[in-house]
Amino acid sequence: MQFASDNAGPAHPQVLAAMSAANEGYASPYGADAVTARVTARLREIFEAPEASVHLVATGTAANALALATLAQPWQAIFCTPVAHIHEDECNAPEFYSGGAKLALVGEGDRMTPEALHAAIAAEESRGVHGPQRGPVSITQATERGGVYDTDQIAALGAVARDFGLKMHLDGARFANALVALNASPAEMTWKAGVDAVSFGASKNGCPGVEAVIFFDPEVAWEFELRRKRGGHLFSKYRYLAAQLEGYLADGLWLESARRANAACARLAEGLRALPGVSFLQEPRANMLFPRMPRAMHRRLMEAGAQYYLWEGALEGDDPEEPLTARLVCDWSIPDAEIDRFVEIARG
Repeated sequence: MQFASDNAGPAHPQVLAAMSAANEGYASPYGADAVTARVTARLREIFEAPEASVHLVATGTAANALALATLAQPWQAIFCTPVAHIHEDECNAPEFYSGGAKLALVGEGDRMTPEALHAAIAAEESRGVHGPQRGPVSITQATERGGVYDTDQIAALGAVARDFGLKMHLDGARFANALVALNASPAEMTWKAGVDAVSFGASKNGCPGVEAVIFFDPEVAWEFELRRKRGGHLFSKYRYLAAQLEGYLADGLWLESARRANAACARLAEGLRALPGVSFLQEPRANMLFPRMPRAMHRRLMEAGAQYYLWEGALEGDDPEEPLTARLVCDWSIPDAEIDRFVEIARG
């Protein structure tokens, strides 16, 4: 019963087959190969952005940090929520790769509002040369708390950024999960809503390790190339990154895998919702949920071998009914039987 992370799941056989096919013979290094050309063309088609620049890296940290470094000067602020991955889980990589840009936290939850963003941006550039200058906005989709921005919410944030002449970045580690939850197109969830750059995640949804950084304004492409090389993230055998995405994008696998993960999460939420003493931090919309469950329920689950994280509270304690918050994540491969077994053990 593996619900700790979608990073823990296996790579999809179709992706591995694509990597195996790319392993035949020789190919030009550093992205000058035929597989990369096909993947670039396919991503431009998917995003309805024929001029977009596409760059591949192996990790989400590299994707986010290098993208934001390209959009931000060292003396600027990058606006994000307090629970954004770039703030909580990147070990200050955006600050490092940007040469010192500061993260300015907006609001208190996992999704910023246009009002809070406007106030946060307006508060900067108030001290002249002594304070940080205004820089890009970064949002996470789906969020680190399982929420999803609707396209009109993204557009409203994009409008605020444009009012101040700022760029907007979308951290899409779970891009496909959010997309299928919204039943939107990639263009509608990005550049049509005001997003300038996107980290298009694939590692959490069936790939061994690849992320695409997409800039809808190709003028910044060369700067990103230089930053990626200088930062040690330009693969020589680039075709193996591209091959993962070729398999991932073929026949709509990326969307189908996300639908399966989201459906598994919905099944899990439905089963837990029917149990006494269970509530949710917020309504799950993608493939991650945060249920509050009694301590005794957690103990039964963990003693039975369930793998997940306690988000708030400690398993040790005297009160068996005290609610503790869990973080449960479903990947594309989790069987329904495992979900049903988890719920039955929780039921007791």
